[in-house]
Amino acid sequence: MFIKRIFPRFIPQFNTVRDSSRSTNVPLEDLDLEFKGLESVVKNPLTKTNGPDPIYLKLRDDMYNIFYHDKKFNFKLGGALPELRLAYETWGNLNKEKDNAILLFTGLSANSHAKQNVNNLNPGWWEDFIGEKMAIDTEKFYVICVNHLGSCFGSTGPSSISPVTKEPYGTNFPLLTVHDMVRAQFLLLDYLGIEKLHASVGSSLGGMCSLLSGLKYPSRVSKVIAISTCARAEPSSIAMRYLQRKAIMLDPQWNKGFYYDSPGPVNGLRLAREIATVTYRSGPEWKQRFGRKKINSIDPVTLNPSFEIENYLNYQGEAFITKYDPNSLLYLSKAMDLFDLSEGCENMVDAFQHLTCPVLIMGSQTDILFPVEQQRDLSKWIKQSGNSQVSYFEMDSLYGHDTFLLNLNDVGTALKGFLETKMAKSGEISKSKRK
Repeated sequence: MFIKRIFPRFIPQFNTVRDSSRSTNVPLEDLDLEFKGLESVVKNPLTKTNGPDPIYLKLRDDMYNIFYHDKKFNFKLGGALPELRLAYETWGNLNKEKDNAILLFTGLSANSHAKQNVNNLNPGWWEDFIGEKMAIDTEKFYVICVNHLGSCFGSTGPSSISPVTKEPYGTNFPLLTVHDMVRAQFLLLDYLGIEKLHASVGSSLGGMCSLLSGLKYPSRVSKVIAISTCARAEPSSIAMRYLQRKAIMLDPQWNKGFYYDSPGPVNGLRLAREIATVTYRSGPEWKQRFGRKKINSIDPVTLNPSFEIENYLNYQGEAFITKYDPNSLLYLSKAMDLFDLSEGCENMVDAFQHLTCPVLIMGSQTDILFPVEQQRDLSKWIKQSGNSQVSYFEMDSLYGHDTFLLNLNDVGTALKGFLETKMAKSGEISKSKRK
């Protein structure tokens, strides 16, 4: 059997919360229970114990292409899968020389549907960036987008059925690293007969993958684009992802990852997404968009949400609980935390010695999840390693980390210019005006 049971070392031990009713010497029946807000809180709970069936369990295989790898796949940290599959979608045409392919790596929660196609007419998550005459021009390039190994949109992940046990892997799924994700996708490139990419492109987690592709497979990547990402996970982002995982794992319905015959940790996933949403956007945007606007200025104030920003976060949490597998969030976010390109090297400059192709680094000044200093460091370290073909573009955008999804003008223009231009020298640091 190739499956390694890993959850005992994956599940942290949390202290039980003490019963707060024991913290007072005043008998409960003597307390004034008429304080403002109690009645509304009881009648209108903020959470539910279950939700509708997850969308990711309703996906059809005809909505994407499937790559099957029928051999054992070993993971970097130990453990293996007896087989795996990757869901992927493509746009444009692969030329005769097979040298015009672009591998687009996704963020943590995205699927392979970056752009509308004949199999799925719904708009993709990068709909306005990919297409004829667009930032990634499908008249010139063959674009491939893959759902990450460990995710839940057609690729093998914790929610997939194990061929050995005939049950979902759950937390029997091996611990995952960014190295494993990248290696799996290069197996797909082998299957497609693509020996060398025109470029690897990615943002956030996808940016980590794009950087690693250029380092791990230097002879197979002609250009690297990394947006709103880092060379290693820093404490602030690790802390935020830890809180998201803790919210899920403290939900009693998580059941150590074996919840697929039940509603699952809906409340934990909802809270995790609300925490994540705070890190995806910026304070200036919140101020401009919501300010201190109230949900309702007529009803009396209660302990329930009073402000529009609270209502927005609640909406984001509700919308997410049907879209993503909680275990996939645990695994992929942990992989991001473990990411460190200097691992095994003397320092970060030494780590980039093998990244010799042209590189484009982009960052947003309002990003709090991957602060722009991390992209500045990336550019500096790659140049110091001896690579003179480094371009750096810094955006003054309201949208924080989500700038790569929303700022078509800056991100799209930089992408198109870099992909379609032969690099001759290092690009200087440039800054955009706020969009």
